[in-house]
Amino acid sequence: MTPDIYQGPIPEIVWERISSEFGLPSLDRVRTRLGRVHEDPEPIMQQLVRVFFADGTYCPGFQFRSDLSLNPVVLALFERALELKIPHNYFAAWMITKCPALRDQRPVDLLNTQQTSALISALERSLMQASA
Repeated sequence: MTPDIYQGPIPEIVWERISSEFGLPSLDRVRTRLGRVHEDPEPIMQQLVRVFFADGTYCPGFQFRSDLSLNPVVLALFERALELKIPHNYFAAWMITKCPALRDQRPVDLLNTQQTSALISALERSLMQASA
């Protein structure tokens, strides 16, 4: 994915890849599932990466662990993305796209490698350049 992808519509294939590989449940479905695990799911709901489509709001599954807790590396990356004013949809697309700043690895594939600072640096280089 080239930097100019972050300045226009994201191709449908990106959402299809997220959905097939990680799941892309609706925000309402996530709220219901979290409500079964947590007495008050709202604090978690406020931290979610969301993607926005004409037919609703969805939550990429790559941000969840198997126990429905949020992956702390995704939380750190997303927090930085929000500070940089990177839209949710572009952040989600970046997560599953080969990144030149990561030697063409996908950020999502490096979430469990203790490389949080390298991922944040790659996020800044990739998406800051695109939004400049």
